[in-house]
Amino acid sequence: MMTKKLLAIDTSTENCSAALQLNGKLFTRVLESPREHSQRLLPFVQQLLDEAEASLKQLDGLAVGCGPGSFTGVRIGVSVAQGLAFSQQLPVYPVCTLQALAQQRIRRSNPAVVLACIDARMAEVYYALYENINGVATALTEPAVAKPDSQLLKQPLAELKVTDYGRVATAGSGWDNYADILLAELPMITVSDQLCRLPEAQDMLALVTAGQVQAVDASELEPLYVRNEVTWKKLPGR
Repeated sequence: MMTKKLLAIDTSTENCSAALQLNGKLFTRVLESPREHSQRLLPFVQQLLDEAEASLKQLDGLAVGCGPGSFTGVRIGVSVAQGLAFSQQLPVYPVCTLQALAQQRIRRSNPAVVLACIDARMAEVYYALYENINGVATALTEPAVAKPDSQLLKQPLAELKVTDYGRVATAGSGWDNYADILLAELPMITVSDQLCRLPEAQDMLALVTAGQVQAVDASELEPLYVRNEVTWKKLPGR
């Protein structure tokens, strides 16, 4: 099966990133630039297309970080994705920011399980648990938001029978301020290095290519806010 020709964009956190997968090559742009996403994203896309000597009409689809994350950042990414997709009638793949973070951690260090956690402001965190299955971040729990507390992580780890905590890695900006609280009852887990604080578009490409994300029409694309969810949920069959 031929690899899809895909463009991915993400502005859901402080990172502004774009990645292009075309003819077996990967082109990327990543810059931590809070409050500058609307100015930087489209130039990034054009730079990638120019570098690959390609155009949007050659692509099979477009991936976008749909959240959770910054409300403004998520809206910027979704809006730009809709505009680009509508222009060429491309399908859109909405990728969860937390899953992209987990995929980045797997790409960098290949852990068995990843706890992805993003600072949600208002003294809350977005979080979800992922398993590494053949190099792909596969969701064990649905994304949720809540006040940081060690029980958020202890409960799903226990119920999913994750007992070897040496196999668990962390990813995301939520660990910057809340690691001591989150891991108060899980001291055997060590917060991973900070290379995986923010999501990158290239990991969204990997998730789409692995079949982890279903395409939608651009008109059906919606942000993933999860702000009203206050408890974690296991996925069906987990």
